[in-house]
Amino acid sequence: MTDAPAAPTSVEFHFDVMCPWAYKTSLWMREVRDLLGLDGWSMMRIGAALRRRDMAQLDAWYARAGRALHVEGHKPHEPAVARHLLAEIGLDPAIVDEAIADPTTHDEVRADHEAVVSGGGFGVPTLRFGDGQMFYGPVVLDPPTGDAALRLWSAVTAWLEFPQLYEIKRPKSAQDERLIAEAFRPYLEARDWVSIDRGKVVEFRKP
Repeated sequence: MTDAPAAPTSVEFHFDVMCPWAYKTSLWMREVRDLLGLDGWSMMRIGAALRRRDMAQLDAWYARAGRALHVEGHKPHEPAVARHLLAEIGLDPAIVDEAIADPTTHDEVRADHEAVVSGGGFGVPTLRFGDGQMFYGPVVLDPPTGDAALRLWSAVTAWLEFPQLYEIKRPKSAQDERLIAEAFRPYLEARDWVSIDRGKVVEFRKP
């Protein structure tokens, strides 16, 4: 019998601030990071600029921008709102314009994207571990905290022992769909883009 692999001490978390599922997972991932002292954390071009300065600034920016969109129904994808949110957390609002003006921030975002795609990744949230394994998810509506967060971390990282285990998926009931719609209401009201779902174009713009 082979021994189970050692528990990971670091993880890369790949996200898109516009994804409501990635935001939910990020709440859980922060809880696990703080409880276990994990290293790692991987927003788009503003995030790339902040990462060069300090990973803690990127973390604070994603936390604030994510809460603005997914909880408060604001629009961090609008430059004026992004500037305001940066100021709220004590950062220079000019970072927005600097990041957009600097083409290398685009290059960094593209490189992060390609790193996930080249390994077979296809969406966010994605966890990438030191041995190169990647998981999509966990996709969770109610992020656990405390001991429950650690139990989920143990369940997720247990998959590292089984590199040919590809998928376990729970069907969503009608009640689940209603809970998801209610939880994502701020996001759906704030978004200004078209969603593609199962080959159909779904428009969530407000009238």
